[in-house]
Amino acid sequence: MARVYLAGPDVFLPDAPDWLERKKAICAGYGLTGVSPLDALAQEPAAWAALPEWRRIAFRNEAHIRSCAAVIANLTPFRGPSADAGTIYEVGFARGLGLRVFGYATVAQDFLDRTLAAFPGRQAEDGAWCDPDGLLVEQFGLFDNLMIEGALAESGGLLREEKDRWRDLTVFERCVEQAARLVGPAI
Repeated sequence: MARVYLAGPDVFLPDAPDWLERKKAICAGYGLTGVSPLDALAQEPAAWAALPEWRRIAFRNEAHIRSCAAVIANLTPFRGPSADAGTIYEVGFARGLGLRVFGYATVAQDFLDRTLAAFPGRQAEDGAWCDPDGLLVEQFGLFDNLMIEGALAESGGLLREEKDRWRDLTVFERCVEQAARLVGPAI
């Protein structure tokens, strides 16, 4: 079965291990092996034991991504108008490795609207929106920053739907289904 890395802020949920097991079960139902950031790494280098925990986590997550055929990223806005910063790094890292990246979110509102709600801005004479510091806010009608959308476009785009922000797996399952179709169950 093809391995897919499950990126996203789900690791911060109080019941993260159980939640990620549910996501892995959905992946298995579509012939994919879900790999969680919380999974142990087979043959973790002994030298990592001397590193601080945060470095081990970062190295482990990168190793997991390298072992996968694709990434399925939860891009639901996290602690602000944009997706989780760590997840965005993982999306870019995967794209840099040439992997397919699939994304989903349980929020449908565009990036511009979410940004202006979080940081009330002003509209310039030319109609462009600016944040409180007078800096332009992206206005492409996209879900998040154009680079995130660009990374996902090569794999079929972003699936988004207004759902229970942290407890609905409907749009995740649709994303897994898409990944299974495009990546295939076997590597």
